[in-house]
Amino acid sequence: MAVNFEQRALQIDTALTSALANSEQQRDIAIFNARGIDASGIHEGFWLVARNGRIEETGWNGVDTSTFTEENIAANTSHAFEQACKRAHISPEHRLDAQGKTLVPGYIDIHSHGGWGHAFDDSTQDDPTAFLTARACHLYNGTTRQVASLITNPLPTMVKNLKVVAEQTRRRPDVLGSHLEGPFISPLHKGAHDLACLIPPHADVVDELVRAADGTLRQITLAPELEGGQQAVRQFARAGVVPAIGHSDMNYEQAQEAIRGGARILTHIFDAMNGLHHRNPGPIPAAVENPQMMIELINDGFHVQSPLVRLVFQLAPHRICLVTDAMAATGCPDGHYKLGELDVNVVNSHARLVSNGAIAASTLTLSQAVKNAVSEGIPVVQAVEAATLTPARALGLDRVNSVTEAPLGLLAPGFAADFNLCDNLLSVEKVWVAGIPVR
Repeated sequence: MAVNFEQRALQIDTALTSALANSEQQRDIAIFNARGIDASGIHEGFWLVARNGRIEETGWNGVDTSTFTEENIAANTSHAFEQACKRAHISPEHRLDAQGKTLVPGYIDIHSHGGWGHAFDDSTQDDPTAFLTARACHLYNGTTRQVASLITNPLPTMVKNLKVVAEQTRRRPDVLGSHLEGPFISPLHKGAHDLACLIPPHADVVDELVRAADGTLRQITLAPELEGGQQAVRQFARAGVVPAIGHSDMNYEQAQEAIRGGARILTHIFDAMNGLHHRNPGPIPAAVENPQMMIELINDGFHVQSPLVRLVFQLAPHRICLVTDAMAATGCPDGHYKLGELDVNVVNSHARLVSNGAIAASTLTLSQAVKNAVSEGIPVVQAVEAATLTPARALGLDRVNSVTEAPLGLLAPGFAADFNLCDNLLSVEKVWVAGIPVR
């Protein structure tokens, strides 16, 4: 039976918005007998108690649930867990036995364009169906918070798209804001972006984009070597937008200057940039050697091969940020799709432009990126960190902040009640956002 993605997206949207509008009791959850994994390590017999969208207490006392029944939940729960539930007034019906399954923080994707047949660019303020469907695709697969990436389009279209994202950011906590990939990128490394829509980073255009987003533009990918590019880096940074350098012909020195100007993210390492060379080092060493830089990695087994995946995790520990760069075809069969106004063919889940065969984003989910990393030999704690705490750090969301209020990225007291319950192969089975169950 075919899945109606739009209908599923509407159900998820209703679940989120109604829970936020109604009794906060719907956001109370206690989970025990889990294998907890986050950036702090692996904890067997893990438990947590969350109330009103935040984690209140955690622990990892062992729990024997061999004789567990609903009637004797208290008798089979550790004393610490039981007392924590009492302090938070969590009733038995809101307590979940994880049965030894894996609990991880909710995944955070700071670079993704769409899914389930739709792109974030495709909605209007009057009809957000495309946006909600694309978001639901990734939320259903465990990406509890997401930045909506917008591809290069004519400037009026990009302004309109920023306003759509701003509206959804205000109404839903799982939407973190927007990421502009373009229009200030190099024609030499444009990838799947429309050459006709690339423009120079003039100060007045920068101001127009920032105004359109109304405080919800989180990051922008740009090429600092363009005329006015370094000034644009500084201008965006002053406006509270995180500059990301990529789709660029920059050299090592230009990358260093951009970092001094406020750049804090390297967009999808190795892709759409100059690679490593012993006499022309390019931007990668500049990003790797600076501890302030977070480094995006598309780990779909296609964009970057496994030996280099392992290498970058070694070169920049705790700074690798798994992203999907996913397009509308994510979660859908192979076939013909659109990326902006450009035609894309997807074959064996690999997307390429019809016009020139260039790689055109991915069909990856963050859950699969984590599983791929583990299969490639990355320790599971590092793989989970790269999809949780590191992307939160990239946008300053790993601490109390004005965007999410509660910090993101850990299974720890005070952090947002965002988590995924997975099987022991890390396939996502249940999802919570701010304590609200959405799968």
